[in-house]
Amino acid sequence: MKKLPISQHILEIVSDAGEGAQKAGSIFAQTTAKMGNYLWTVELIPSEIQPPPHTTRSSSGIRIRFGSEPITNGGNLTNLIFVFNEMSLLARLEAHALAEEVIVFIDNQWASDPNPDIVRQYQQILAELSQRGADIYELALSQEVEPFTEDPQKGKNMFVLGVLGFLYQRDIDLLQACAAKAFSHKSAQVLASNRALIQAGYAWGQGQLDFCFSIPLLPHAAPMVTLNGNQALAYGAIAAGFELCSMYPITPASSVAHTLANIFEEFGGMVHQAEDEIAAIGVALGANYAGKPAFTVTSGPGMALKTEFMGLAVITETPLVVVDVQRGGPSTGLPTKIEQGDLLSSLFATPGDAPKVVLAASSIADCFHLMKTARTLAEELRILVILLSDSNLATGMQLFERPAISAISSSPPHAAEMESLPYHWDKLTGVPPRLIPGVSQKVGMTSSLNHSEAGLVRYDSLANEAAHQMRSHKLATLRKCLKPPAVLGEEEGDLLLIGWGSTKGAIAEAVQIARGNGLKVSHLHLVFLNPLPPRLKEIGAGFKKIVVVELNYQDVPGDPYTKDAPRLSQLALLLRSHTLLPIESFARVWGRAFMPQEILTQIEQEILALEAS
Repeated sequence: MKKLPISQHILEIVSDAGEGAQKAGSIFAQTTAKMGNYLWTVELIPSEIQPPPHTTRSSSGIRIRFGSEPITNGGNLTNLIFVFNEMSLLARLEAHALAEEVIVFIDNQWASDPNPDIVRQYQQILAELSQRGADIYELALSQEVEPFTEDPQKGKNMFVLGVLGFLYQRDIDLLQACAAKAFSHKSAQVLASNRALIQAGYAWGQGQLDFCFSIPLLPHAAPMVTLNGNQALAYGAIAAGFELCSMYPITPASSVAHTLANIFEEFGGMVHQAEDEIAAIGVALGANYAGKPAFTVTSGPGMALKTEFMGLAVITETPLVVVDVQRGGPSTGLPTKIEQGDLLSSLFATPGDAPKVVLAASSIADCFHLMKTARTLAEELRILVILLSDSNLATGMQLFERPAISAISSSPPHAAEMESLPYHWDKLTGVPPRLIPGVSQKVGMTSSLNHSEAGLVRYDSLANEAAHQMRSHKLATLRKCLKPPAVLGEEEGDLLLIGWGSTKGAIAEAVQIARGNGLKVSHLHLVFLNPLPPRLKEIGAGFKKIVVVELNYQDVPGDPYTKDAPRLSQLALLLRSHTLLPIESFARVWGRAFMPQEILTQIEQEILALEAS
């Protein structure tokens, strides 16, 4: 038996939708994290609810990058893939996701299928992979599973989990325990069947394979936790002291509410599923007006429907947190794919001048911690706060330091004293006191129309100008409190990459490799997108070129139709207007996250272009 030492690997498990590849991968990831490896997962989700089986459209699964050093992104090309049919394999080939020398495990039932077309395509796909240098292992997966379950299609994933447990030398008892927890709601018969299948898969690996991998397990200095981004948002909401999550189901945000629905009542909270997106934000806004900390969670199409109530939050100066788990757009767009397309709409979609704070999570840990930041800012400034996540974070599992329990705060909002007027703005900060019905003893009026400090409707020019000015002062006040963003690398050089959101890990990894190769490149990542932090122009002036890396649309360089006035990506456009620097962009809308190698290639091209100019 050859034990192949590796520091990290990228594994994929892919099947037809409904065959349990994601569940098997999730259990494998949990086991891996508990054993002491770092990881990042990416769910591969078909866009249709019930796609036609045995087609590339029905390909569903999970991608797991894991190793002995901290991991911040999904990595580059896949090292090993376990597929249940050849069409799932073809889908990953067409996605250009597989390394040239990828190790492939595949169910060989399709090699003898009654349909000659299926047999032919099975042979053709494997032949193409073999020519590329792939190492292919065919196994009679259905036959191996039959002794343990009445429906082989429902047991393959647990057998595969056992095979992978052997391949990567996972602790079999821990693997069984994680599987039992994942299926704890199932019958004793199902649990016993799963246990037998995992054991059989592990035994098959021992008996049929002459190699396995050895990945070092490193002890952690502090307690660690493994969550995906939506779970982290949910737990972060509890830690921040929110008492209500009001939402309407939408991909990929729904599992925030699903997580909360299981545990929120234990902490005095509740989940309200409204009849639509408009009602959801209305309930959250009303709860905050009444002094109950509430937030609403949605994705792009839901954000479009919530804009009117966002405007109401701004003009009434009622604290409100809106979480947007971004997906591909416009309209329903790509419901299960990643895109960072909601930045400009978050800033400007609300009619009129409507100042709000916009934050972006860049890691799973950020999803947890920024919920408290969002609530604090919303209540201290009496302002609308939009927290941007995305589908890469939503389903990606990451190992990070377990937050301290003492960080949990459930303090109620502070109500103003008797002598306060509802909009008696502080002339320096723009922040008015907060009157809470039934708590504050002062009587106030609230209106969606422009108003005076007393809350009375006012239509005159001076009153309107004053209200706008005070609301704008809140952002200026916050900006004065922000620190300049940290720069990874030197604060001057040839190239500065700027990013936001979940691109952080891939950009940072590419920049570290480039710097190791002697290139003068640095990286700056933004959490606050409105207001923008200070010193951006001064930092940018230290570099010959600035390129924003983000996952939204830009016109293709060199396109003859757009070369006279090409559209920039969203953050690049925003930073150009803010700094007046000649900022460019490297942006793509592939429906998947950047690979570090893709960013590294762009860095090398940018440096070569600078040297040639």
